[in-house]
Amino acid sequence: MSARTSAPFRADHVGSLLRPQALKQARSDHAEGRIGADELRKVEDEAIRDAVRLQEDAGLQAATDGEFRRTSWHMDFLYQLDGVTSSKDSSVEVAFRNASGDLTFAAMSLVIDQRIGISQTIFGDAFSMLASTVTTAVPKLTIPSPSMLHYRLGGAPVHEGSPYSDPDAFWADLAAAYRDEVSRLYQAGVRYLQLDDTSLAYLNDPAQRESMAARGEDADHMHERYVATINEVLRDRPADLRVTTHMCRGNYRSSWAAEGGYDYVAETVFGGLEIDGFFCEYDDARSGDFSPLRFVPRGDQQVVLGLVTTKTGELEDPDTLKRRIEEATKYVPLEQLCLSPQCGFSSTVEGNDLTADQQRAKLDLVVSVARDVWG
Repeated sequence: MSARTSAPFRADHVGSLLRPQALKQARSDHAEGRIGADELRKVEDEAIRDAVRLQEDAGLQAATDGEFRRTSWHMDFLYQLDGVTSSKDSSVEVAFRNASGDLTFAAMSLVIDQRIGISQTIFGDAFSMLASTVTTAVPKLTIPSPSMLHYRLGGAPVHEGSPYSDPDAFWADLAAAYRDEVSRLYQAGVRYLQLDDTSLAYLNDPAQRESMAARGEDADHMHERYVATINEVLRDRPADLRVTTHMCRGNYRSSWAAEGGYDYVAETVFGGLEIDGFFCEYDDARSGDFSPLRFVPRGDQQVVLGLVTTKTGELEDPDTLKRRIEEATKYVPLEQLCLSPQCGFSSTVEGNDLTADQQRAKLDLVVSVARDVWG
């Protein structure tokens, strides 16, 4: 079996990379007014060039900019949608867990104060720089799924003071804005686009569904609305635009927010989401087994098995990874499987608890195992 020539690739990765210390320092200096925006961008550009070299040297067929210009994998995008602002007076707290205990991530609340739209190509300039930097790899852009705007609102979109009196109008505007963004990105040269969507994985957790129901939403069927919206966004996409989604259960400083397999959403998501590949988190027992993958249709859709954890620096055993890939073939043919780390290495600027050398070793491992399995 030969390597794939279209995304997702046999050896792939989710997107974010650990920020180098020089970049962290420059961001701090900029925030404190010690350097200007131009100087910060120079540091970002140099760090991104190094990140691309890292990915290409590891043998990856796709490269991202490491999300080095972002503080957060999703909020930096969502704040740029027309009609979306941040509320400095309130925040949404998300409870995370790790082997040592609990911690909380607090982000400023999202507020919809006008109808949702788009008036600029979000991350367009960032992608152009990435595209000009790669030499052998396909430039890959990651953006949050439209589901994430709804999930991060902290409440139903229809409420007193909202520009929406009908939830269907909210979803229609959201889909139209994203459809415009996808078109703009395609015109900018994007051919590999990833919609990161933790909400689809979160909804497998009964505690997450209870939390959503408590704010007045139809938690039992929200994943169906999410899938329908994404499909509406992508209904006119060009044939050569490859689109994937990544579904994990939270990734903040080596911690997670939700637990449980993909069982609850599997039939709707794997059987109905019209994309080219699913990046699935499968690095430990809390992610469940492979049986939900039975709903993936036979054909060209790929399942990218996230078997290599980014939460710790401990390196997985190659033979164990190969055995797990073989186990997944009980539900999905080998030719429809790929391999990746389970999530990004730095979904927020803080990063996970591992070193740059350990990060490189993880990427090398993914490439090496993929070559052994698929050729």
